[in-house]
Amino acid sequence: MTGQHTGADAGQRYRGTPARRVLALARNTWRGLTSMRVALILLFLLAVAAFPGAVLPQRMVNDALVAEYIADHGWWGRLLDRLQFFDVYGSVWFSAIYLLLLVSLVGCLVPRSAEYLRSMRDRPVLTPRNLRRLPHYRQATLDVDADEVIARASTRLTGWRRVERTEPDGSRTISAERGYLRETGNLVFHFALLGLIIAFAVGHMYSYEGQVIVHADGSEFCNSGIYAYDTFNPGLTVDGTELTPFCVKVNDFEADYLPNGQPENYRADIEYQSGEDLDTGTWRPYELQVNHPLRTEGDRVYLLGHGFAPEFTVTFPDGQQRRQATQWRPNDQVTLLSDGATKFDPPGVTDATERRSNQIAVTGLFAPTAHFDGAVLSSANADLLDPAVAVDVMRGDLGIDSGYGQSIFEIDENMVEQGKLERVARENLRLGEELELDDGTRIAFDGVQRWASLQVSHDPTQQWVLAFSIVMLAGLAASLTIKRRRIWIRVTPDGGTRSVVALGGLARTDQAGYGEEFTRIATELLGDAERPAHDGTEGERS
Repeated sequence: MTGQHTGADAGQRYRGTPARRVLALARNTWRGLTSMRVALILLFLLAVAAFPGAVLPQRMVNDALVAEYIADHGWWGRLLDRLQFFDVYGSVWFSAIYLLLLVSLVGCLVPRSAEYLRSMRDRPVLTPRNLRRLPHYRQATLDVDADEVIARASTRLTGWRRVERTEPDGSRTISAERGYLRETGNLVFHFALLGLIIAFAVGHMYSYEGQVIVHADGSEFCNSGIYAYDTFNPGLTVDGTELTPFCVKVNDFEADYLPNGQPENYRADIEYQSGEDLDTGTWRPYELQVNHPLRTEGDRVYLLGHGFAPEFTVTFPDGQQRRQATQWRPNDQVTLLSDGATKFDPPGVTDATERRSNQIAVTGLFAPTAHFDGAVLSSANADLLDPAVAVDVMRGDLGIDSGYGQSIFEIDENMVEQGKLERVARENLRLGEELELDDGTRIAFDGVQRWASLQVSHDPTQQWVLAFSIVMLAGLAASLTIKRRRIWIRVTPDGGTRSVVALGGLARTDQAGYGEEFTRIATELLGDAERPAHDGTEGERS
């Protein structure tokens, strides 16, 4: 009967254990997640996960380059795209590691901070009974009483956390500790790392970044809404309605090149308005250079690059003219050989159908320094030395009235395939030359303008990131350079005014260097009195 009751009780306990098993699993998972080892593993994984963002093009930086990479690498590029490798910092897996690291650091630092505060309030530990067993040990008999030895030792140990005690046999001891700032630096480093992670997360929510091309002929750009940008990447809480107001005017752009054609320096002559200047109409000059951004009203304006806008003048059969310079896109960053499309509507045509059937697009290649291999145009240099274009003139319906978005750099190939847009001329033109179409329309290549590519970045947490980074370095330096060590002194009266003084030392974290410090303290307290069998040097080797 006893065995039967025991089996029934065991079965009841077994049936009642699923909840306990779930709680135990959750408890063990939490303990593992909040351990320092897991935090370090997650930190390493975060660094590994960020690596693709450094070697692969990212959509938030250059969407066109991502599309080109996918097209060039076929199935491999499409696979990387599905796995979010072109949007690393916004991917699910990167965010998961990020959040787990945040939770791990919080769970790890809270108990460590509590333990650190308790240790700061605790008094140094009792003097060990046998100091000879410590790595560092010295003993000598001095012709002074215990009071004088204790007073001399207390003076020498100024700056140490110490406590004096009296043992039952009448011996007097000093327990002293130093190097608490090592743990302080360790905690400061990890709290700063936590703050850095939080600052990055907050910055991702409230920051924005946009790119815009501005012609270097006095054209202006104003940070008044997302419609003013060519591309815009908002933070999670940014809708583009409350951007920091300021305006930039690009007056000129200059590029310096080495004899081999490599760029040496880019600079844009700009003026800007922000704050009260917007009300007064005051423009302030600034020379914008690569890696020398304009900082105004909490935003930063960077110079990313530049290019060219060939200027075409179209003279229609009735004598009316249309002149336009549209930026063309560099497809060779070394020579700035560029492609693009400049589009024209026929003037004075009110009928929509007739107007759509007589639109003109000048498409092709532009070379700042022309080099012809037969009839094929290429560019020999990125500097504007001998400009030329190789153009196809398209006439018909460009599709710009369809209601769908269209790239300014290209024509709609669907219109070509449907026969609504046809090529009516193909020719190479140097600066000042023109061609004539079958209906008498003349197209002249009569100028080149420069444009500058600007990037506006807004990150309200940038200063916090810098501050936390500096604090991290300071905490790391403290944790690596400061040593946690202890020293104990026992003074035993030896009749009259004589005292037996024993010193023991222990480095809690690192023995390196403590032997010399212990030897100096012992020498100052004991002088040339008798030395023991082992000292600091011997202890270090052990």
